[in-house]
Amino acid sequence: MDYTETLAYLYAQLPMFQRIGKAAYKPDLSRTEQLMRLTGHPERGLRCVHVAGTNGKGSTSHLLASVLQEAGYTVGLHTSPHLKDFRERFRINGEMIPERDVVRFVECYREGFEPIQTSFFEWGVALAFWWFRERKVDMAVLETGMGGRLDSTNVVTPEVSVITNIGWDHMDFLGNTLEAIAAEKAGIIKPGVPVVIGEADGTIAEVFLNAALKAGSPITFADQGPRAPYPSGLPGDHQERNARTAYAAVLKLREGGWSIPEVAVSAGFKHVVRNTGLMGRWQVLGDAPLIVADVAHNVDGMRTLMRMVECQPFERLHIVLGMVNDKDIGGVLDILPRSATYYFCKADIPRGLDAAELAHAAVGMGLTGAHFPTVQEAMRAASRAAGLNDLILITGSVFVVAEVV
Repeated sequence: MDYTETLAYLYAQLPMFQRIGKAAYKPDLSRTEQLMRLTGHPERGLRCVHVAGTNGKGSTSHLLASVLQEAGYTVGLHTSPHLKDFRERFRINGEMIPERDVVRFVECYREGFEPIQTSFFEWGVALAFWWFRERKVDMAVLETGMGGRLDSTNVVTPEVSVITNIGWDHMDFLGNTLEAIAAEKAGIIKPGVPVVIGEADGTIAEVFLNAALKAGSPITFADQGPRAPYPSGLPGDHQERNARTAYAAVLKLREGGWSIPEVAVSAGFKHVVRNTGLMGRWQVLGDAPLIVADVAHNVDGMRTLMRMVECQPFERLHIVLGMVNDKDIGGVLDILPRSATYYFCKADIPRGLDAAELAHAAVGMGLTGAHFPTVQEAMRAASRAAGLNDLILITGSVFVVAEVV
């Protein structure tokens, strides 16, 4: 098979949570462990930072990878989901995995992994670890897919574990209280391995303290420490918090013997987008009118995004909004401004919430606008209506943003 045929085979064979949702979720590590055996245990000896959390784990992962690159290391980065190209999930020093390596991996292990009946994400984790071992990376930065304890990435023993924050998302899988969600995320804490918590207080902090105490792991709460001493190339107050979390992880890596000079931290923060290819975080797509895409998709993420909108000068606000059907639709809609004009749409995936259904729910929350069958049609309508000094915001789902960036 060539690369196109290989990718079509994978999409056909492996259930993908990003597209179909709950039916693709496999809540244990048994298949991942079988994949590790099949591929010769590439997770063993993989020096890595393991990053979990409800929001900010992608940005924090990219910041860490960028800093390590600037420090002169060969750095693997595994994140999800992708926006445009499946290979975005697998990078070394910012470069995506070559198509030929994806084909070679599938050809080598196809016969063995078909009987395992893995998910798309589990298979991708195996590919990442295999490729990082083959390329002899000095360090890998690994973002969890959803939770922590049962996440497929959780077969590694990292140099540092990082948990950015806890919020409401994936309650069907992780629990219906913040404490339960925190306990699932805390599952990445390993015996004796330092753990950095980005933000936590009260009972959430107690969950992490208890997990760290049980594991004998030194714990650092980044929000109780100093701010990052350098600006981030990612805009927004929340990105300052992510930078603070990443900096706390850098300090722990230094304690572990990693050479990361301050100049590398400064340059890594500043050049994070250039170094890693990060997209979809307040990504400016055009001016006059200002067009911004952001992957905010849950209550906490949307609340943070709206704070950024409030700091932005504009005459009128146009929001192109699409969501997936297993999110807290009402909670997100309740945060959105009533003064904006909305262009409701459906991303081109099975999980996408029907645009008319989203519009109906929005009307009940006091939001006004029209609905469109596709993201592109909604985008065209917003562009026609917007004046030169207006703001067009595209948000609500990774998959909506993926169709415009």
